[in-house]
Amino acid sequence: MSHTAELIAIGTELLLGNIANTDAQMISQGLSELGINVYYHTVVGDNPDRVRQAVEIARRRADIIITTGGLGPTCDDLTKVALAEAFGKTLIYHEPSAQRIRDRFAAMERPVTENNYQQAMVPEGCTVLDNDWGTAPGVAFEADGTHVILLPGPPRECEMMFRHRAVPYLKALSDGVIASRTVKTFGIGESAAEALLRDLMNSLHNPTLAPYAKPTGTELRITAHAATEEEAYALIAPVEAQVKEILGEHVIGVNVNSIQEVCLNLLKEKGLTLGTAESCTGGLIAKLITDLPGASAVLKGGVVSYTNEVKAGVLGVPEDMLEKYGAVSPQVAEAMARGARKVLGCDIALSATGVAGPDPDDRGNPVGLVYLGLACGEDCIVQEYHAGKGDRSRIRRLTAGTALDMVRRHLTGRL
Repeated sequence: MSHTAELIAIGTELLLGNIANTDAQMISQGLSELGINVYYHTVVGDNPDRVRQAVEIARRRADIIITTGGLGPTCDDLTKVALAEAFGKTLIYHEPSAQRIRDRFAAMERPVTENNYQQAMVPEGCTVLDNDWGTAPGVAFEADGTHVILLPGPPRECEMMFRHRAVPYLKALSDGVIASRTVKTFGIGESAAEALLRDLMNSLHNPTLAPYAKPTGTELRITAHAATEEEAYALIAPVEAQVKEILGEHVIGVNVNSIQEVCLNLLKEKGLTLGTAESCTGGLIAKLITDLPGASAVLKGGVVSYTNEVKAGVLGVPEDMLEKYGAVSPQVAEAMARGARKVLGCDIALSATGVAGPDPDDRGNPVGLVYLGLACGEDCIVQEYHAGKGDRSRIRRLTAGTALDMVRRHLTGRL
């Protein structure tokens, strides 16, 4: 049976824009991985009548309702009261939850105020979802064919409660298992990927194939439903192979998070080190690598050569070359990469020099024009890249990702 869920975020602070509703994004992604459709997100303030109205609307168009927020100890934390009334449930005192609250406050060496015990009031007959990351327990129950899950609002609590408490509950609602794998791409947009995969997508029923646009590429999630996990992955395997064949070198991996993660793992596997010489990206390439655990095993260092003085004085780019061709040129990109490899003592060196905007440079080079260099051994490959017009952060982000993709393609024999 296919399930449909609606998310109801409760909190006036969301409507005022004081905080972003990151819970909804996280839960929607998790539900998609479970093969559960999400057609509506609702945000409602801390008002019991409006919460009840939102629930009444939701139960007419979804068989799973997940709420976030409003489970705390203060007077505006009214979610359980409103949901219990909407579904004709009586709230009862749950002593095990009360004891967990006492234990948590004792661990923090803080006294328990009386209002905290309202968090231990739960709908009669519900499944209590123990909260090991906060004081407010979650709740799950079924009424009139609708499954209701109440989760706390603080993002860290909500994520942990969803993944470790709500997901097992939701999996139990389905006959068999749902499994998925995500094919990650770089450098191809959602519309281009969809055009190439349209016939395949339209032919599928189980598994299904869905594209998701990301800043640097597209994710293709393949989801299958079967009696066992082994059978589900057996359904996924041939579709995964077809997607890889159709998209070719745009595919950077399966169930990977980012191009930098792919590069880091490839460098580790081959026992190679990396260094960077960055102008327009201002150190972003090195940052993307050092954001990952284990970066010290592969990254030797980086030079932010934002001025010609540093390009010449640190990297050894000839001054007459800078004068003749300008900083934004293939010649300088090559000299920067070779210089970085020598200065940093790395196996592979990346360089990036370009125009991040908002205006063309003094030689008339347009915004978004970038030259990337990759030096390895005696060889150096230089590529011209056009990041397009846009704000500086976008151009820098795309340039850094494309530079790292050069490393991936080089290490996999595709460059």
